[in-house]
Amino acid sequence: MKKVAVLRGGPSEEYAVSMQSGSAVINALKNLQYPYKDIVITKQGEWLENGLVRNPDSALEAVDVVFIALHGQYGEDGQVQKILQRKKIPFTGSRSLPSAIAFNKELTKQTLRSHGIKMPKHRRVTINDLDRLDEEIPFIFSEVGAELFVKPVANGSSLGAKYVPNEDVLKATLEELLQVHEQVLVEQFIRGREATVGVLNDFRDQSIYALPVIEIIPPGGVPMFSHEDKYNGKTEEIVPGRFSYHEKAQLSEIASLAHKVIDCRHYSRSDFIIRDGEVYFLEINTLPGLTNQSLFPKAAAAVGLEFDYLIKHLLDTACV
Repeated sequence: MKKVAVLRGGPSEEYAVSMQSGSAVINALKNLQYPYKDIVITKQGEWLENGLVRNPDSALEAVDVVFIALHGQYGEDGQVQKILQRKKIPFTGSRSLPSAIAFNKELTKQTLRSHGIKMPKHRRVTINDLDRLDEEIPFIFSEVGAELFVKPVANGSSLGAKYVPNEDVLKATLEELLQVHEQVLVEQFIRGREATVGVLNDFRDQSIYALPVIEIIPPGGVPMFSHEDKYNGKTEEIVPGRFSYHEKAQLSEIASLAHKVIDCRHYSRSDFIIRDGEVYFLEINTLPGLTNQSLFPKAAAAVGLEFDYLIKHLLDTACV
């Protein structure tokens, strides 16, 4: 049986979520009786095996396949994938370049734009624009929309994402985020119903299989699905979502198309807003969460693919 290395932790803000995803994967490996190594990458970027610092080459010795349970920077942006591709070790998830494209929200938009996928209007603001925010802000509102959403160009799990209802809030939000991130995306806020669609490769005789649409209802009618709401258990998640047949078909089609165009591999999860029957693509995640609050495993379970066998499927289809 294949020996599996589980990579979890990492230097991103999603360290805690990654540790939970990795723990869930390890439990599945135990149930499936796979031999495994638990490799924790610290917030400082050190690789630990049994609590001892190892370099990646020695940590990955005698490993047949790597299960990447990392989220955010280093895990989802293609960096760790470069190491594994160089060593020719099979791994779960997308290769380095598609991971980097998907992690960068503006690159994702540019990649998908020519394929007729409807997306919110946006404008990128960088750290170099800080000195001229007062003159830029009125143009942003006239160009992008009256209600806005601001998020780092490269980040995950809604970290750093803010709803912006007016000009004063926009200035304060941009000043705050540009202290931490070199560039942010100011996006048109579309008031609608939120949905997410997972995609799985090589499942049930389909090269790209769209899992059931999940409808997401954040608590208390708040305008966005925040990082906290993703993991505190207060958000209502309905599988399958209460959308029309036409909306579900569109959601599945666009999630599959985005997965294919960006050249994602094994699995991904795309997020959407639906307003007046129109589907707007928001972003794609190449390493969806695998915690007990995570959406991808819930969608898989809805079609009879229980968690342990989801993990087995990802390992069986892993490649360099």
